[in-house]
Amino acid sequence: QVQLVESGGGLVQPGGSLRLSCAASRSIFSTYYMGWFRQAPGKQRELVATINSGGSTDYADSVKGRFTISRDNAKNTVYLQMNSLKPEDTAVYYCKAQHTAFPRVFSWGQGTQVTVSS
Repeated sequence: QVQLVESGGGLVQPGGSLRLSCAASRSIFSTYYMGWFRQAPGKQRELVATINSGGSTDYADSVKGRFTISRDNAKNTVYLQMNSLKPEDTAVYYCKAQHTAFPRVFSWGQGTQVTVSS
């Protein structure tokens, strides 16, 4: 069982930047892949970015070139650096950890609100 806590959300103007953090309760990156998802009101939750145990990353087309997912193994923390933010990026952002060998074993964070508005 892994607990995840997101932080770093808030209100930012279009074109601004935010860095989200997802802190895990223990060291997991060798056996779990990490992902950032987001869900806007009235919309389905969508995948934003992933990073696997080997450090390989993938991004949704909508955020490529603007967002960067990374991790700090010593701090058991994964980050999502968000630049050039747009109003359509407004959503609750969730961190997910999923076991690489047992995909049914996964955990979600509580979510952090990101609002991009003037």
